[in-house]
Amino acid sequence: MKLIVRNLKLSLDDDIDALRRLVSKRIKVNEKDFRDFRIVKESIDARKRPHINLVYSVMLEIEGKIKVRESADIQILKQEPEDVLVPGNAKLQNRPVVIGTGPAGLFAGLILAQNGYKPLVLERGECVEKRTQIVNRYWTTGELDPETNVQFGEGGAGTFSDGKLTTRINDRRCSIVLEEFYKSGAHEEILFKAKPHIGSDVLKRVVANMRNRIIEYGGEVRFNSKVTSITVKNGSIVGIVVNDRDEIPCEAAVLAIGHSARDTFKMLLDKGVEFVQKPFSIGVRIEHPQEVINRAQYGEAAGHPRLGAADYQLFQKLGRRTVYSFCMCPGGIVVASASEPGMIVTNGMSEFARDRENANSALVVSVEPGDFGSHHPLAGIDFQRKWERLAFVAGGSDNRAPVQRLEDFIEGRKSTFLGAVRPSYTGRTNLADIHSCLPVFVTDSMKEALPYFDSRIKDFGMKDAVITGVETRTSSPVRIPRDDTLEAIGIKGLYPAGEGAGYAGGIVSAAVDGIRIAEKIISTYSYE
Repeated sequence: MKLIVRNLKLSLDDDIDALRRLVSKRIKVNEKDFRDFRIVKESIDARKRPHINLVYSVMLEIEGKIKVRESADIQILKQEPEDVLVPGNAKLQNRPVVIGTGPAGLFAGLILAQNGYKPLVLERGECVEKRTQIVNRYWTTGELDPETNVQFGEGGAGTFSDGKLTTRINDRRCSIVLEEFYKSGAHEEILFKAKPHIGSDVLKRVVANMRNRIIEYGGEVRFNSKVTSITVKNGSIVGIVVNDRDEIPCEAAVLAIGHSARDTFKMLLDKGVEFVQKPFSIGVRIEHPQEVINRAQYGEAAGHPRLGAADYQLFQKLGRRTVYSFCMCPGGIVVASASEPGMIVTNGMSEFARDRENANSALVVSVEPGDFGSHHPLAGIDFQRKWERLAFVAGGSDNRAPVQRLEDFIEGRKSTFLGAVRPSYTGRTNLADIHSCLPVFVTDSMKEALPYFDSRIKDFGMKDAVITGVETRTSSPVRIPRDDTLEAIGIKGLYPAGEGAGYAGGIVSAAVDGIRIAEKIISTYSYE
């Protein structure tokens, strides 16, 4: 008999033996009868500081004919039939093509490869090993490679992030995502932590291993292979063009190009692919000493090895705008993330240990299509570019990011010095006034929300907190509409996927969408 036992509370100093004893007491079964005892969820309950608990759910199997009474926290698991993918009746003449190697593309490629479809996976940028070197050079010298950077290259934009695996979606495929990441080298704790993260340092290795697994299953992965055109005949995709020269026939293409593939968006629009405007958010990165966040969240227990670096999530609704924290990176750094010259873009990154001096998060304000100033489908891109260019100017027009003390931002004056918080930005910085590179409604909304955020997180509004501009790539500014078959409206065989197509909001949801697309292709077509 298999069962899950939930809501098991232990102190920070209890160990796995204490957990086993607690389970034994809860279900009234001797520990010697336990089999396959596994933690399936671990979370932190800090609501009643200074008493902080770790809360567990465990899965176990019990041998023998032992009766267990079910309750709200004890569930006996029934054997569920495994999902089996059955190939469709239509036959593919050519192997499916996956465009992009972010989470959606990698998982679409992996599922297709595991099922014998031998996909061709195309990536405009470099493999993750070379990509890391190119990005480090950009951070050091300001020399930007437009095809390989924080936005483009193997692993997608998430490779230079915290590798967060939290998601709001409830989909059976979420567990597939975690299992495949674990099989590819992520730490086992991602399978049970309530707020799992891989860490940017580990994620690079995981991405490379996923590529190798796709190849082992019969797929092919090509780098420096930018899709520059598509060929559509009689409402169906029949081929793609790579690097303006190589024509590849295909009847099924997964379009997983990410939220920053602006040139590819334009090409697709010119080829008749439908786009619609989509809301997103813009703002800054805000940094505090990590110990300030730890104390605010954990009180006297801050620094306990079982707690690690504390995070936070904040939001406030102000009329039709929402101000909120996004992609919070405990013990991390702020990274230079531009993909076009003459622009400044920021993002946040944490390694697995999350042991850097500062905590950082995006502090952003919602933007609606009505703010774009145009009904053109790609007007959101122009809106992003405007503020990225102004951030470049505010930084001194030489690839330095504008930074400002929070007190100076609130008072509306340019910073002339830095205090206790030093920017962690991976490039050079310039003391500036962030008001010059964000819309007034964004800066006003941020200032209005700060007192409330300070009441939620003690010292969030500290004078020496540092903001770095600008954060504009929170999500895609467009959506590519698709029909019930998950194909682009009016173009059979073209499958928009993931965050760039407007159907995801993070690593897990993008990966899930890639899996969903792969399953649709398999259920529609056969390939040998």
